[in-house]
Amino acid sequence: MEVISEPTAAAGRLLFGIADYVVFSAMLLGCVAIGVYFGFFKVAVNAEQYLLGGRRMAMFPVAVSLVASSISGITLLGTPTELYLRGTQYVFINVSFFTASLFIGFTYLPVFHGLRMTSNYEYLEMRFGKSARLLGSSLFIVGIISWIPIVMYVPALAFNQVTGINVHIVTPIVCAVCIFYTCVGGLKAVVWTDVIQSVLMFMAVILVIVKGTIDVGGLATVWQRNVDSGRIELPDLGFELTARHSWFGFLVGNFFGWLPIGVSQMTLQRFASVESLPKARMTMWVFITGAMFLIMMSCYIGLLTYAVFHDCDPLITKQASAKDQLVPLLVMQALEDLPGLPGIFVAGIFSAALSSMSTALNSVSAVVLEDFFKTFYGQDALSERQTDILLKSVVVIFGILCTSLVFVVEKLGTVLQLSMSLDAISNGPVLGVFTAGMFLPWVNTWGAILGGLAGLIFMGWVVLGSQAVMATGLITIPSKPVSIAGCSADLLRHLNTTAITAAANSTITADAASSVLPIYRVSYLWYTMMGLVVTLVAAMVISLVTGKRDLASVDRSLVTPLMRWVLPKGRMASATRVDRVRSSISTYEGYKVSQHQWWASKCVSAVKMQVIFTNDQKKKEGS
Repeated sequence: MEVISEPTAAAGRLLFGIADYVVFSAMLLGCVAIGVYFGFFKVAVNAEQYLLGGRRMAMFPVAVSLVASSISGITLLGTPTELYLRGTQYVFINVSFFTASLFIGFTYLPVFHGLRMTSNYEYLEMRFGKSARLLGSSLFIVGIISWIPIVMYVPALAFNQVTGINVHIVTPIVCAVCIFYTCVGGLKAVVWTDVIQSVLMFMAVILVIVKGTIDVGGLATVWQRNVDSGRIELPDLGFELTARHSWFGFLVGNFFGWLPIGVSQMTLQRFASVESLPKARMTMWVFITGAMFLIMMSCYIGLLTYAVFHDCDPLITKQASAKDQLVPLLVMQALEDLPGLPGIFVAGIFSAALSSMSTALNSVSAVVLEDFFKTFYGQDALSERQTDILLKSVVVIFGILCTSLVFVVEKLGTVLQLSMSLDAISNGPVLGVFTAGMFLPWVNTWGAILGGLAGLIFMGWVVLGSQAVMATGLITIPSKPVSIAGCSADLLRHLNTTAITAAANSTITADAASSVLPIYRVSYLWYTMMGLVVTLVAAMVISLVTGKRDLASVDRSLVTPLMRWVLPKGRMASATRVDRVRSSISTYEGYKVSQHQWWASKCVSAVKMQVIFTNDQKKKEGS
């Protein structure tokens, strides 16, 4: 990602008009209004309402919120750029999305929803102890701190392209709005702002697709220009792990790449806000459908971008100063004669970033309260008022920290690469620890902790090593050819046309030097699976060496339903009374029976049993 310190507009650069600023400002004011409503008129009375909406949130808004928070500006701007530069192979990243969601719905989700936890890392303490819980929650917080600045920086680049306003000005303003409504409104404010922001996202993408396609001459023109350039292509058919995009990688490797959704605090906190497991599953499938639809539309925008700029590449001519500014440039050209519509698109891009940031901050506040404060000071250490202050303080502190790191991301490219790779480093090991707990009941505490650390170290070596090799130029990613043959004389006047023509019409080829380790050439589609496998293998070996967990001591509610058959029948030996009640309540909620109805039915059953017992005793005495 390139750095923009000052606007570098080429001649004739298109910028926002008054109507666009009005639309963008209206989006921010709408978010503030929702925060005020839920913060001062519909006030959360306790931590459960603040973090989980009282576990009575409606299914559809939660699903829409998940779409908004999972699809960031990186997706809306980065996906089209990927297709513009490298063709349609990336489109097939969705092929394993649905199968992975089905697997999550019947394996991980029943366990988490049944335990009725606020932080999913509480599971690690119940299964492996406090050390495992602190390890998992610490990795989550570090990941969030490095991810949010990137999420906010990318749309700031888009805003710079269409307004000329420096990212140092717009980023603090937008982040302050996000921190405010997340702080005062809690989960309900986050969810309902996500709903509005999702509408903006879909409107923005559809506007660009419809208007841009009409302007370029229709679907046939978009398709033909991409065919002619070699951008329409299927993934490789081979089984090589080094193929960047292959059918094997998408079907198998990327299946595991989607599974971290099933153990993510950001998604599970939303699922926990829905009252029953069937509704949580339906929420997830609605979320998956919406996310896939938005990703596919973003892919089409990539094809449309090439169709528009097929004979005058904006990167070479400096119409766009960074790759992530290709789509905003397309928007300004396609919607320039419709005042306010470019503002809707940029508001949609920022909405995606805001929803991701607000969800992350809300999840961090839950993790700090449940996994750190209550772990060290006890469940009843704080009053409701003190808990409220703590939660809101965490949102403000982490929000300010992440906003400040946006400027670090801009200045230090190596830190940016490290942050973008952090997900790949931690996703596999974290997924591995949760999977060991749910699928391998004989894995013990030492196995889980040391296995997780082994996976983390291994993936750190692989990912950072491959990034370092790519930075040196020993391995490059192939790109499709571009052209400047149709550029105007004004755009070409200040350029060295001889040098750039040769560059524009040449294809970059992959060049893996013989000195590069083969593992550094493995496709990123396999990273999560690699971390998962290393973690599980290490966990099993260490558990065998240190003494396997006694299966009779494993709580059945902590094991996925697919693996409970390996456990001895009978009581839930390691479960506390609270855990048993949670599991029972969850089971009855699956049949849409409330907690109060369940306890009432239990009391009635107890009375009936007592009457039957008394009658039997009287009959015996009479005989």
